[in-house]
Order: sequence, then structure tokens, then C-alpha cells
Amino acid sequence: MKKFLLVSVVLMFSLILSATTIQFWHAMGGWRIDFLQSQADAFMELHPDIEVEVQYTGSYRDTLNKMIAAVQAGTAPHVVQVFEIGTQMMIDGEVAIPIEEMMEADPTFDIGKFMPQVLNYYRVNGKLYSMPFNSSNAIVFYNKSLFEKAGLDPHDPPTTFEDFIEVARKLTIKDSAGNVEQAGFTVSLNSWFFEQLLAAQDAPLIDQNNGRTGRPTKAVFNTPEGLAIFEWWNTMSQEGTMINTKFEDWTAARNLFISQKAAMLMTSTSDVALMMESAETNGFELGSVFLPRPSDSKAGGAIIGGGSLWLIDGHPDEETKAAWEFIKFMASTEQQIEWHKATGYFPVRKDSVEKLVASGYYGDYPDHLTALLQLLLSVQSYNTNGAITGAFPEIRTVVTTAIEKMIAKEMTPSEALKYAEDGATQAIRDYNEANY
Repeated sequence: MKKFLLVSVVLMFSLILSATTIQFWHAMGGWRIDFLQSQADAFMELHPDIEVEVQYTGSYRDTLNKMIAAVQAGTAPHVVQVFEIGTQMMIDGEVAIPIEEMMEADPTFDIGKFMPQVLNYYRVNGKLYSMPFNSSNAIVFYNKSLFEKAGLDPHDPPTTFEDFIEVARKLTIKDSAGNVEQAGFTVSLNSWFFEQLLAAQDAPLIDQNNGRTGRPTKAVFNTPEGLAIFEWWNTMSQEGTMINTKFEDWTAARNLFISQKAAMLMTSTSDVALMMESAETNGFELGSVFLPRPSDSKAGGAIIGGGSLWLIDGHPDEETKAAWEFIKFMASTEQQIEWHKATGYFPVRKDSVEKLVASGYYGDYPDHLTALLQLLLSVQSYNTNGAITGAFPEIRTVVTTAIEKMIAKEMTPSEALKYAEDGATQAIRDYNEANY
């Protein structure tokens, strides 16, 4: 018996020593840190010969910057989560192994099981560079209880810019001094929503078909579609029917809606689970609806947001193979179902959606269905596939700055839009000059 135990201990110790260790860096904060760790733990149970070291590395921007620094220092992780707008920078940096190469060498992998609407964003020049993982787009949540209180039909939310402005007015409550006690609408001050509202009108952000058919040289959103968004945003801001947050303050916007200080919220579909739970906790009925657009605009769709998993080059073959197994696991059918239910990010796989539909899940959770249908019903075009440029972080900063200047009355909507486009064009030129 003692001999058997000794042999068992030796075998276990040998297995630990022979385990292949890989690092996974991600940008999911809060409770999602523990959730991603639990997913890695589940993977390691299935693959006891692979150890995954999971590390939360801050925001998307922080994670990308730390990854670049780690590559330069020779200490790069094996798998890193990068936000969607980092795609061109990752391609230009040539630090990752294109996922499509791993797929082609793996007979067990079936790309046909993945959602084409998601793949279309991450496929550049015909090649898939990263594995879609946490995919989202923008959506509008609304408080049905406050709609009823205001005499509005809770089953008829606004779908056009014009109706949205009118409904926001009816939902806004001010005291005798004119201070807003309840606003009609709130949103994080973020350029991402400008991009999404452009795509909803099937309009481009940059030239060369949103950078999809050639290297972009300029921004092209100083158009009637872009102006409609700025004017819509400005009208509600100046009337006091909309509460703006500080730069990219997602939490403040969510909290305004959850506390019922705002009756409508535009945010990420990744917040679906949080909004459902918060509505129940705070005693109001939740509704959701697609993004609005001008009544006379062309119908477009939603752009994929969120992030994907990149396989970083420069590691031994054994570690790269282990990292590929981990990436496949994170994008597997059951893992995507768990991730979707826990957050609101889309399942990136068709078979995950099929299982959810068959189980009756969307009948019980209609707000998850709203988010999914908006994606499935989106027109697929260069505009809704999303823009590709290495200057994206700078573009988002300048567009958000322009909106800030507009709502502060430093610029008119048309002046702010021109300021944003000029700044975005300069950012593209600066990036191109530095990289080509």
C-alpha cells in the first residue's frame, strides 16, 4: 500500500513538473475576473498537463500597451484579449500568429460553426487574425415602469431620433428651480456610440470602405448622417432631457439608469445580465430596443464591439499548441453559452445559439434576444462590419472631445463634427507616417 502511494505521489509530482505553462492576459474587470478564472480552471481540469496563469491587466488600452511593452521586453503572454479597435495595430505589429493558420492546421476545428456577423469584423483582407470571444454592440434599455408613469406605452419604445427626443422630454422631471430630478436618457460619453449610430444608418467612419479595401487616409463622417447624430445628442443635452457622463464613464451612466435617475440608457449588450438583475433588485420592469436612427435614414446595423483572443508569436511550439487548445476551449459551444448567460456578450458560435433557442432560454430572457436579433438582422456591409485603422484610439479620443465641446456650448454641432473629422484624419495620417 505504501509503495502504491509513493508511486502515485511521484507520478503526480512528475506531471506537475512536466506541465506546460501559458499566460492569459485579459481586460475584464470586476466580478468577471473571477468568472474568467473559473473558465481557466475548468480548462485545466480537462487538460491537467497545461497550466494557465490568468492575469487581469487593466482596461483594454492598458492591456494593449502592456502587451506591446512585454513583447519588446521578451516577456509576452501567450494569449491576450485585445479590444476590437486594436485589430489593425496587432496586424501591423506582426506579433501574433493569425488564428486562421492554426485553424487550417487543426482538422478538429470547424469555422463554419461560428457566426458570420462576428467573423466579418475580425477577418481582414480575407484572413481571420484573432478568435472572436467577447462580442457585443450597443443597445438601448428603458424603464417600462417609468414609461407607464409618464403615460407612455411601455411596449412602444422610440426607434427614431425624432421620437427619441419627444419621449425623453416626456420622461424628464424637473423641480421648480429647473433642476433635473429624472432625465429621459443617459449614455457614457464615448465615441463608440457615435460609431454605432453611424453604422445604424449604413454610413462609413473612414475612407477605403472603412479601411476594408485599402489603407485608410482620412475620416469621412462629416456627412448628413454624422451631423444627425451630433444634433440629436446636442438637442437632448441642451434641453436637459439627457445626462452626460465624464469621458468613457460607463459606470456612472449605468448607475443613473439603475437608480432610476434616467429612464433610458444606451450601453453595451454585455450589460444585459446586469440590467436584468438590477431591474429586479430595484423594483422596475426592464425593456430593450434596437438603436435609434433618423426616420429618413438608410437602414444599416450594429458593429461588433468587445474583444477577441490573440495568439502571441515567439513562444516554443509546445506552449503555442497549449495556448491554441485554451483559445479553442474559450470559444467552445458550452463556454460561449455560459459567457453569454453571465454577461450579455453574444455567443460567437451558431451551435451555441441553436442550443439556447432549443432550451427556451430566450423566451425567459427576452432582453438577451433583443441584443442577439439586432446583430442577426443587421445589414452586412463595409459600414456595419466596422472600421479598421491603427489610429482608432486617437480617433475615439478626438470624437469624444468634440462632443464634450459641443455639449459645453463651445461649438455648434456642425463645428464639432468638423473638428472631430479633421482630428481623426490627422490621427490616421500620423499613424500611416509612423508605420509605413
